Amino acid sequence: MTPAQLSRTVLHTVRRAVEDDELCVAVPERVKVRTPPRPGCGDYATNVALLLARGEGDALVIAEVLRRRLVLAPGIARVDVAAPGFLNITLDAHSHAQLVRDVLSQGSRYGHGEALAGVSVPLGSADEVRAALFAHVVRGLVGAVGGVVVPGHGPVVRPVPVSGADLLRSLGPDAARWALLRPAGHDLPDLDPARLLSQREDNPLFRVQYAYARTRALVRNARQLGITPEPASGAYDHPAEIGLLGLLADHPRIIEAAARHRAPDQLARHLVGVADAFFRFHDRFLDRFHDDCPVLPSGDSSHQHKPSAVHRSRLALADATGAVLAGGLHLLGISAPEHL
Repeated sequence: MTPAQLSRTVLHTVRRAVEDDELCVAVPERVKVRTPPRPGCGDYATNVALLLARGEGDALVIAEVLRRRLVLAPGIARVDVAAPGFLNITLDAHSHAQLVRDVLSQGSRYGHGEALAGVSVPLGSADEVRAALFAHVVRGLVGAVGGVVVPGHGPVVRPVPVSGADLLRSLGPDAARWALLRPAGHDLPDLDPARLLSQREDNPLFRVQYAYARTRALVRNARQLGITPEPASGAYDHPAEIGLLGLLADHPRIIEAAARHRAPDQLARHLVGVADAFFRFHDRFLDRFHDDCPVLPSGDSSHQHKPSAVHRSRLALADATGAVLAGGLHLLGISAPEHL
């Protein structure tokens, strides 16, 4: 279950509670769910009860009504109410495995769809290199989620004091695009080649591209061992896995938000978060596997033991992560190299 699907489930739950006269509130147009800021608070949280309670009643009472209904919804394992009225939602194990299957089935187009169907996004024309790049990428983002670009103003983008040709000569196409797109439009980008071209952990673009390359290496190595990716229900219970799954599930919402707000920087920052979560899952930045949470059997054990369902599930999660990274980079016009 993705955040968008969960949002619709919560909204439907509110509507049904109103129709059954269990709640007397105005049904909102949309409901937002977010990954909780700290572990132990479920997979997602929503403040919908607090919003419904504004002048309409007790948020904790509303939250309890919604909790009793939500816990019966398919894909939801547990719902807890936290003061002053938050709903903390835990998905069932099948939902995590199904998310990985959904990503793998859609590949790099995961997150594309019709979220902005019928929505017109105003977009101005520009000659300045950064503003023109923003407009080009926003046009692709809007199209990816079913929206329509119409003539208008914005977005407001701070110009850079160099030409596109100079940027390409000093940075190359990938780093040049990343430098212009990753900061918010009103911020001045860092164009230092020493930082942007560095193949080190402190370079966010390198981390994103290297994370993708690592996922491809894992799949290649697994293929040589005869291991195929296959998510299994109940296999994802490590905190590093749960954190990574939450970011993959949030990918469609991020693409929609980047398109709606004409902000490619939101997608760029999201990809950095996915890469960082992947490395926590992989648990090393080097080409090796952690003993506590391996993706594949390592060392001599690969010849002594058959791969378990856990190995195949973790491989599937790595493969799905690669699909999200590749798809996001493609929307930004940046390459996803299989070898670095």
